[in-house]
Amino acid sequence: MTRTAKTNAVKLKRRKTRTASRPVKRAAKASNNLLRRRRGGESNEAMLCELKRRLQEISDLNFAGAVLSWDQATYMPPGGAAARGRQSALLSRLAHGKSTDPALGRLLEALELYGESMPYDSDDACLIRVARRDFEKAIRVPGEYVERASAHSSASYAAWIKARPANDFEAVRPYLERNVELSREYAGYFAPYRRVTDPMIDDYDAGMTTASVQELFAALRRELLPIVRAICDQPAADDACLRGTFAEGKQLDFNVAVAKRLGYDFERGRIDKTHHPFCSKFSDGDVRITTRVDEADIGQALFSTIHECGHAMYEQGVAAALAGTPLGSGASAGVHESQSRLWENVVARGRGFWQHFYPQLQAHFPDPFGNVPLEAFYRAINKVQRSVIRTDADEVTYNLHIMMRFDLELDLLEGRLAVRDLPEAWRARMASDLGVAPDDDRNGCLQDVHWFSAGIGGAFQGYTIGNILSAQFYAAAVKAHAEIPGDIAHGDFSTLHKWLAANIHRHGRKFEPNELVLRATGEPMTIGPYLRYLRGKYGELYRLPPLHE
Repeated sequence: MTRTAKTNAVKLKRRKTRTASRPVKRAAKASNNLLRRRRGGESNEAMLCELKRRLQEISDLNFAGAVLSWDQATYMPPGGAAARGRQSALLSRLAHGKSTDPALGRLLEALELYGESMPYDSDDACLIRVARRDFEKAIRVPGEYVERASAHSSASYAAWIKARPANDFEAVRPYLERNVELSREYAGYFAPYRRVTDPMIDDYDAGMTTASVQELFAALRRELLPIVRAICDQPAADDACLRGTFAEGKQLDFNVAVAKRLGYDFERGRIDKTHHPFCSKFSDGDVRITTRVDEADIGQALFSTIHECGHAMYEQGVAAALAGTPLGSGASAGVHESQSRLWENVVARGRGFWQHFYPQLQAHFPDPFGNVPLEAFYRAINKVQRSVIRTDADEVTYNLHIMMRFDLELDLLEGRLAVRDLPEAWRARMASDLGVAPDDDRNGCLQDVHWFSAGIGGAFQGYTIGNILSAQFYAAAVKAHAEIPGDIAHGDFSTLHKWLAANIHRHGRKFEPNELVLRATGEPMTIGPYLRYLRGKYGELYRLPPLHE
C-alpha cells in the first residue's frame, strides 16, 4: 500500500471511530465517573475479569453458530435448511445482543485508561483496545438486521447448492438481489463513507478502503499482464497426468498424510467433504477443514486440503491465552489467506516439496505417476493457462479473477449493474481480462459461494492481499532461517511453521494487519517480494526474458 492510500485509510478509520464512540460515551458517562473515582488495581482486575466473562459468552454463541454452518455445508440433509436458517438467525441475534449490551460499553469505557497504562502490546491492553473497536462497530447495526441477514444467508446458501449444479441462475437471482439490498443497508449504518464497500472492506481487512484496494490492484495488474502474455503466448504445459482415475479413499489417505507432515494437529481438527472447501473454528481445540474430491482430477482435493490446512494451522497457532476473546482468531482476511496461499502455492507447488512427497504419491498412485518424471509433474502442477474457474486458476492468472469480482461487486452495490445482467457482464469481463468466457452460469457467476452465503462486498480482495503477503512472509522467514528451502526438500516443515507461529499465528488479532506485517517482515505490505517470486519461478519454468520491476 502506498503512503497516500495508507494515510487515507487511517483518516477514514479515525473519523468512523470518533463518530461511533459518541453513543458509548453518553451511555457510560455517569457510571464511568463513579468507577474512575474508586478505580484501583483490584477494581480494574475485577472489571477485566468481568469483561473476559462477557466476551467468552459472545465467543461461545458465535462458535455455536459456526457449528451449525459447518453442519449445513457438510452433513445436514436438505430438509433441514429452513429450520437451520431459523436456528442460525437466533444465535446471531443473541450474540449481537450481548455484543451491544450497554453494560459492556460501560465496562470498556471504564477500562480504557487502565488499558492505556499497560504496555501497548500486552494481551490485556490489546484486548481492551480491540474489544472496544468491535463494540463501537457493533452498536451501529440493529439486532433485527443481524437476524434478518443471518436467516437470508442460510436460505441463500441452500438455494445456491441446488442452483449451481442445475445451471439455474434465475432460481437464485432473487436471493442475490436481496443480498445486494442487505449489503447496501449494512453499509448505510456506517455512513458517511466515500464508497459503499468501505465499511465491508474494513470488516475483512482493517485499514483498507475501496480506494486503497483499487490502487493496489492497479499497480499489481500493470506488472502481471506482461507476465501473463509472455507465458500464454507459449504452448501450454502438459498436465494430462493430473487427470485420470484416482480413488477417493486413496486421495484422502494421501491428503491426511500431507496435512500431518505440514503440522496440522488432528487432535484438534478433522477433514470432511463439502461443496466449496473451507476451514471452520469452534474453539482453540477444534479447528476443522473440508475438501472437495474429484476422482478424475487429483489436484482438486490435494491443493484445496493444503490450502485449508494453512488456514487451520493459523487458528491452531493462536496463543491459548487469547482463546474465548476477540483476539483469538486471525488478524484479517488478507493475513489469513496469506497462510493458506503460502502453504498451497509457495510451498506445495514448489519443487522442493515434491522432492520429498513425489515418491509417496507414486506409491499411492503408480498409475500414472510411476511413469511420470518429477520434473514433468512439477511443470504440470504449475501450468499457466487462461481458465474460467477461479479455484482452478494458476498463480499467474489468479489475481485477475479477483480483480474482476471486486469490480463487479462494486458495480452491483453502486447501482451500475443490475443482478439480472450479471451473467452477461461476467462473460464480457472474463473475455476482456482473460481471453476466455464460460459457456454457462454454473462455471460463470454461480461458481463462487461468497455472494450467496453472506453479504456482498469486501471478501474478495483478501485473496490477492493474501497472495502478496504469502511471498513477503516466506521471504522474511527464509531471511531469518536460510535452511528452510533445504528442510522442505527433506520433508521438514517445522522451521517454517515455527517462524509463522512465532511472528504471525500467536498474535491472533492483537495487531491490525498493517502493524502485524511490519512487525513480522520489517516493512509494510509491498508487492515486490511477490513479483520477484513469480518472475523467478515462472521465468525459469517458461524461460522468460528478464522482466524488470
